[in-house]
Amino acid sequence: MHPSRSHSPSNNTDDEFCAWRALQKVTDAKRSNLIADIVGHPTGTPSVEELDYMNPPLSQDAIRRHLTVLCEVDVLSKIEFEPGDRVREYPYQFYQLTSAARRLFDQNDLFPEAAWKRQYESVEKTARIRDIESMPRPDHH
Repeated sequence: MHPSRSHSPSNNTDDEFCAWRALQKVTDAKRSNLIADIVGHPTGTPSVEELDYMNPPLSQDAIRRHLTVLCEVDVLSKIEFEPGDRVREYPYQFYQLTSAARRLFDQNDLFPEAAWKRQYESVEKTARIRDIESMPRPDHH
């Protein structure tokens, strides 16, 4: 590191988890709602279609933009099925919390899993959404 370089949060390397930047991004109300739904999801790995169902005011494009921001600060990671493993008419990309984000949230009493799972489960789902919820997910790692 260069001696003249400051230690401000914006100077972290891309692969380094920055709690300050992560918290800054998750305090946005729309992103906060998406994270709550990810934490509450039965598998912890919803698709954009499921998040769209749970967040009617947001378009799928807006949801994707928010998810991209959260992936950029290492709050979320995207997992997907390989092309040969994809099922026609079903999602193949899913989002999950990173372990660094889960630790950060636990240290700050944010997004408690049990509470959000109860909240998520209480929402009435269509047959299509229940179907997607129960489909297998790609390996997490």
